Amino acid sequence: MLVGAPILPTRAEADVPDRPQPPQPPQPLALELLTPPRPLALELRVHGVHGAPPDELLGDPRTVRITGDSTAAVFRRAADADAEAHPERYAGRPVVEAYCWSRLTSGNGARALWLLLLPFMVVNLAHWARPAAPATGPAPREVRAYGVLVRVLALSLTLLLIAAACEVALDLLAWQCSGSGACTGSRSWLGFLEPGRWWGQPGRRLALGALVPAALTGLLWYLSNRTWSAYESQPPPAGAAVPLARPDGAPALGRPGFWYGRRIVARLRAAHTAAGLLIIAAAVAAPTARHDRRAGVPVLEALGWAVEALLAAGAVAVAWVVCRRGRTEERADHRLDRAAVTLLPGSALALLAAVLLYAGWSRPGWTSAGRLPGDFAFGVLMLGQGCCVLLLAAVAVRLYRLAPDPATALYGLGGPAIAMLGCALGGVMSGGIAQRVADWLDGAGGADGAGGAGGAAVPAPLLPAPPVLLSWQAAVLPPLLLVLALLAVGFAVRGVLARRRLASGVAAEYPGEPPDAHRSRRIAGARAAAALTDSAPWFVAAVSGITLLLGAGALAGAWLSGKVPSEAARGAHPLLETAARAAQDAGSWLIGLGIAAFIAWGRRAYRDPAARRTIGVLWDVGTFWPRAAHPFAPPCYAERAVPDLTWRMTGWTGRTGGRLVISGHSQGSVLAAAAVWQLPPQVRRRVALLTYGSPLRRLYGRWFPAYFGPGPIAALHADIDCWRNLWRATDPIGGPVLPGSRAAAPARAAPAAAPAAPAPAAADSVDRGPLADPLAYGRSARYPLPAPILGHFDYQADPAFAAERDALLARLAGPARRARSAAVAASVVPAPGPPATTVAPAAPAAQASPATPAPATPPAPALPAPRVSKEPAGPEGAGGPPGTGG
Repeated sequence: MLVGAPILPTRAEADVPDRPQPPQPPQPLALELLTPPRPLALELRVHGVHGAPPDELLGDPRTVRITGDSTAAVFRRAADADAEAHPERYAGRPVVEAYCWSRLTSGNGARALWLLLLPFMVVNLAHWARPAAPATGPAPREVRAYGVLVRVLALSLTLLLIAAACEVALDLLAWQCSGSGACTGSRSWLGFLEPGRWWGQPGRRLALGALVPAALTGLLWYLSNRTWSAYESQPPPAGAAVPLARPDGAPALGRPGFWYGRRIVARLRAAHTAAGLLIIAAAVAAPTARHDRRAGVPVLEALGWAVEALLAAGAVAVAWVVCRRGRTEERADHRLDRAAVTLLPGSALALLAAVLLYAGWSRPGWTSAGRLPGDFAFGVLMLGQGCCVLLLAAVAVRLYRLAPDPATALYGLGGPAIAMLGCALGGVMSGGIAQRVADWLDGAGGADGAGGAGGAAVPAPLLPAPPVLLSWQAAVLPPLLLVLALLAVGFAVRGVLARRRLASGVAAEYPGEPPDAHRSRRIAGARAAAALTDSAPWFVAAVSGITLLLGAGALAGAWLSGKVPSEAARGAHPLLETAARAAQDAGSWLIGLGIAAFIAWGRRAYRDPAARRTIGVLWDVGTFWPRAAHPFAPPCYAERAVPDLTWRMTGWTGRTGGRLVISGHSQGSVLAAAAVWQLPPQVRRRVALLTYGSPLRRLYGRWFPAYFGPGPIAALHADIDCWRNLWRATDPIGGPVLPGSRAAAPARAAPAAAPAAPAPAAADSVDRGPLADPLAYGRSARYPLPAPILGHFDYQADPAFAAERDALLARLAGPARRARSAAVAASVVPAPGPPATTVAPAAPAAQASPATPAPATPPAPALPAPRVSKEPAGPEGAGGPPGTGG
């Protein structure tokens, strides 16, 4: 709906016969047309996921960029570009701006590389999903323990990815394939690695193959450093974030250093880079030192022991850097730990170079046979991850018991569940790549891999084969997918039953309309589907728990049998043997299809901006949070967007002295709330917040209770003088933001004959809803065609949007402005009854019947302000102007 467009009457109003109406006071902004000019009013819109272009946000194809760059900018209509020079043109309506930030997550083609970082992003989310600590007193030790465990899990994912690259480059190619004439014979590009040539010695082949995982480590460092320079290393606005004079329970998102993670990201990047280089060095040094000890060459044997000692020292240094320090949020920490940032990765790189020289030393008679110890390395990583997840769950339960909140997802276990999913994603991606390369090398080898019955015609050392554990991981995928399918069927049945239950009462919410069973089922289906979002935590819990159990079974099977599942089940019951073979083959193919789809998706995203925007939806949700646990995760776009919004609100209100309402949809409402938290108190008093389709409580409050739980949201309600939230029952993402705001039925117009309308909102109410969706049940003169079910989108098409925005701006006018408006209103609209009684404003059409008499209010010197949030000063009446009822 265009700003300033007239709001048509609802159907209930249109059906009421003409009759004398009591005089009504003017609308809030209409009073400005009758009073002396005031500074401009500004509405700053912030879009959500699937970011809309500025012309769509502003409802005008002619837009201009007011400030910003090609990545994120503020736009206006071309006709409003010089609004500050002509404030008289905007009496009674605000200037509308749009902040467009979608290119922060779906900009150039390099964003396609972020798909490789998906497990890192998920484990980074686990850091922010910890339960809330007690609001008073110092942070308990469990908070620090939780952060340390998540950072250790994040480090294990980096090691897992680099270990997978080592498995492909060092074990499969350099050790197994290059050491077998059967494998290199059909691959001319590997001919220079054949035994007998200069590069044919195993140590030199390993040194050459180590360049592949080293290059991957360098790529991760480059991507992290590049985005660090563009996001975390940008200083926050000077003076824009002022520490709140509060006890220890001050909201974390209002702290000056929350959106400035320069120091922690630099430390973690150095530690993860060094860890990647050290594991490459260990993969090269371990077989080399083992051969030297068997050969009995004293000098080389001593060098091997020295290298292993240095590797152990490097591992201790990495662990110390990762565990010692977390985030600094109380202030914008501009320091850098030079020793850790520079010395640690530099020393690891020097050690890797020394190891490659050590491995490249001539060792005549050394031949490669069997596998490198990949089974042990992957098994230790998998076991360590499982233990860390269990410890994380124990710490989370302890934290939840200190400050219980039933609305928290999984009773505090949301963080461990997310961490488990991140580990599973990392295992599938890393193991899948190794499996595909092994199958490719084995399949291209010709008849060697298809020899005699039972696969015994060719000795195993001649053919490349991945670690046994990776085959077991692939074998558990089909059972996992089967369980997921059963869960999906269960949720679908639940949705169908909910739709049948809700459909019977839909028609009653639209009085005067003939019932339509098909229409009722559609509306009820939309509400039932939206309600399934509230069941998502249990779906995640089921997936995480089953993944943990199946992973433990795969690890036990690999270590106890030492064989792939099909071989381990040989000789067992025929049904078990067939199931093991089918699970192993199906899992291998599923991984292959997944990797192929992953590559195709990334390639399309690199070339097609539309595909990048689709993938950008994933990053919009997953990269809101700073990189507190994993430095190689995709960058946090909020570290650019929140300062942008803070700068704009602070600068515009300070320069013009005007009023500002920041309106955010979906994910944009989260950015808007975070930006309001960062405003100085004197600016926050001149800013109103309008959210719609907001996941602040429904998603963020449940999954991230330490930052968006009841305590922080209540603090935001107290900090900002004006806040209103719109929501629908058909919205799968948005919902009320304060506890106890969910109503049983959508608030809509009541006919003249039905005096029982929904009661107005309480004085402190923030939520208005659920709004009617669709706006009309059937066809009418106003709605000749069926009204659409809007769900999560097009909140601005609802008349409630403009009414609430205008009410917020009128409230921001302040007590003096309201007094002048009351004086003008008294001269324009005579008040009925005794002179000492003021006229109560008309109830909104969407909330009360026109036939309902206006209640009398106690004497007051001013027209009652729209009661949206807490009123810090000034008298108030019993009612509010149109559009403020809940």
